[in-house]
Amino acid sequence: MRTAVIGTGHLGRQHVRLHAALAAEGRVEFVAACDLDETVARMVATERGTDWTCDWRTLLGRVDAVSLAVPTEVHAEIACALLHAGVHVLVEKPIARTLAEADEMIAAAEQSGATLMVGHLERFNPALTALSPHVRGPIYFEIHRVGEFTARSLDIDVVLDLMIHDLDIVQWLVGEEVAVTDVRAVGLPILTDRVDAANARLEFATGAVANITASRVGTEKIRKMRFFQPHDYVAVDYATRHASISSLAPPTDLNARPGVNTRHLEIADIEPLRAEIEAFIHAAETHKPPPIPGADGRRALALALRALERIHEKAAKVGVRTVR
Repeated sequence: MRTAVIGTGHLGRQHVRLHAALAAEGRVEFVAACDLDETVARMVATERGTDWTCDWRTLLGRVDAVSLAVPTEVHAEIACALLHAGVHVLVEKPIARTLAEADEMIAAAEQSGATLMVGHLERFNPALTALSPHVRGPIYFEIHRVGEFTARSLDIDVVLDLMIHDLDIVQWLVGEEVAVTDVRAVGLPILTDRVDAANARLEFATGAVANITASRVGTEKIRKMRFFQPHDYVAVDYATRHASISSLAPPTDLNARPGVNTRHLEIADIEPLRAEIEAFIHAAETHKPPPIPGADGRRALALALRALERIHEKAAKVGVRTVR
């Protein structure tokens, strides 16, 4: 397939690197890197041995599939034009700014038959990949996702920037068909005029509960999930790519008391973004449903927007100004 990357910021450059690697392996033909900044586009493309452009429209008719890593506010505009032209699109999360825009993107993919996949990267984390076969009816989640402050992604708040990863994962593990019956959330701006730190509590129709904390003003990087399911305590560290399951060990002849047996899962050494791009290319080539279709991205966005609404309501009550 002929591919391109549109948007060569911090994450877009990683897409460029991997598209170039796949091209070197004969998997794709990497046509171009695109960025509004000509200096950046030229530099990134030259570094990876491909063409460059500042206008994504020039790619129409030249490419079959793209990674879209532009600001969220223009996801729908660019993705819909590409999808209507039959170009397969891997769009970075969040899928769009609004549910209406997400619906437009999903409809464009359905009408053209092109693949629309959403880049919820943590689903491809090797720790989660190893764990997923062992998940059975999780009841309670405790999740922390904290990052140090950077100047990236300041066009969106921490819920759409960081927390949305965990909103997607929790819905996926509990069951995408399971309704979220209640959302409570609190958050506040700290270093920007948008919400920089937030906590959300979700309740599901199954009785499952998730408590999720996200912050982009921490002093260290934390990416941890703990959850309980019948007879198991599960721990996942996305940063170190480690997963373990602890359960009750029966008493032995030497010890009349039960103990705890902890299994450390075998983790494959796979770069999550490469796995994501390869899954996208495979879905586009085979015309099979992608692992994270537009509907999944919309579901995560809907939950994030519900949490944000609760945050704004709470902020108004206590006199804290937040930007919507």
